[in-house]
Amino acid sequence: MTSMLSILLGVFIFLAASILFVLIKKASGVRAVFRSTQEAKRILEKAKEDAEKARREAAIEAKEKQLNLKAEFERQTRDKNRKLNEMERRLMRKEENLESKFQNVERKEREFSNKEQRLYAKEREVGEQEKKNEELIQQAVEELERISGMTQESAKSMLVKKIEDEAKLEAVQAVRKVEEETKEKSQALAREIIGNAIQRSSAEHVVETTVSVVDLPSEDMKGRIIGREGRNIRALETATSVDIIVDDTPEAVILSSFDPLRRELARMAIEKLVGDGRIHPARIEEVVEQVKKELEEKTKQEGESVILELRVQNVNPELIKLLGKLRYRTSYGQNVLQHSKEVAYLATLMAKELGVNEDVALRAGLLHDIGKAVDKDVEGTHTELSVDLTKKYGESEAVTQAIASHHRDVDFPSIEAVLVQAADTLSAARPGARRELLETYIKRLEKLEEIANSYDGVAKSFALQAGREIRIIVESKKVSDEQAAVVAKEIAQKIKDELEYPGKIKVTVIREMRAVEYAR
Repeated sequence: MTSMLSILLGVFIFLAASILFVLIKKASGVRAVFRSTQEAKRILEKAKEDAEKARREAAIEAKEKQLNLKAEFERQTRDKNRKLNEMERRLMRKEENLESKFQNVERKEREFSNKEQRLYAKEREVGEQEKKNEELIQQAVEELERISGMTQESAKSMLVKKIEDEAKLEAVQAVRKVEEETKEKSQALAREIIGNAIQRSSAEHVVETTVSVVDLPSEDMKGRIIGREGRNIRALETATSVDIIVDDTPEAVILSSFDPLRRELARMAIEKLVGDGRIHPARIEEVVEQVKKELEEKTKQEGESVILELRVQNVNPELIKLLGKLRYRTSYGQNVLQHSKEVAYLATLMAKELGVNEDVALRAGLLHDIGKAVDKDVEGTHTELSVDLTKKYGESEAVTQAIASHHRDVDFPSIEAVLVQAADTLSAARPGARRELLETYIKRLEKLEEIANSYDGVAKSFALQAGREIRIIVESKKVSDEQAAVVAKEIAQKIKDELEYPGKIKVTVIREMRAVEYAR
């Protein structure tokens, strides 16, 4: 490439010189042409020398490059040969290692085969020895059965029974220890929570009555209430469905009815008639209708007052009206509205102590007996009616489920449901809060003693503290100390399964050993 450039450069220079020469010749004549020719020759020679020099330099440069390429190729070849030699040495070492490992594997296989044969031989020996041992054991068992006069199965049964008895006694002892430790902690905590809840709630207890007394301004008013030939009193009794008793009680009449709402209606109507002074059948009917509307408004205000007092939000207006009606409803002598408020207070306070949902406990406690507002008009238990009403008027599932289980008709769905049931029991079990029929009370005491006496080993049983405790005396020869704890637990469970009762019943089993001697 460089030589070609040099030649082209020479040709170009020659042509340039020729052209220059022609021009000079035309311009200055022959002499000038001669000088130009000489100069052109000189320039041409100089160009040839330069071209030759450039060619030689290009040839030298090309030769150097060729030598460099050859040296690089030889170096790469040496590196490749060195790497191939190194790989060949590694492969040879690996082949030697594999050969050595293969020989070791063959040696171990031979050793394993020998061991396996020895093991087979030992297994045969062990099998033969086991057969001999079984024969010896069978002979020993037969000899033991002959000596003891018992079969193997009966001996096993006796041994199993003995082990079960020992295990049962040990379990009872362990359970008693755990129960004592747990009771010390749990009872203290429960007493603290329930005690705080009861102390922080205040409640009035209303004794159920079936009569109300209406004060009169004078004795003359009795005659006006009775009216000519008793027409006024008959109109009042017909309009209010209440028996009105006019007797020797000074300046008062007595209203008798099992429905507190009707008695309140009659009381308000008579007070309004006495205040107005106009008492006749037409006026009585008019006043009673007015009082019905006023009483309906009053019950609504009672419900709203409870809602505001307990700070319950988003309660359906129909439920508020029904709450107000509970003001005139009693159960076992206890005012139902006051009872519902107290249950709501107790359940909420215990829920706060335990860190569970206070709103569910509050609403379920307040509405758990809402069905008693309509149970005289609609068929069904008050629990079923309460659940239906709360579902109908938009209470949450958690609230309705807690209400459904407050008499243990269903299993407790949540901790809040347990708290509502406990609060209901606490409110009902307060001294003087409720009263029961004597017949029911006596039957419960008899049933308690009957359950206790049904257990083998029980000598006597006594129901104490109005059925809150039963003490059981067992025979020391039939019942041990450990078995006494089992008897107490089983009787408590049977009472729980077969009886319905407020609060709890304490079961105490007493066992004593008496040694008697006489000095003669």
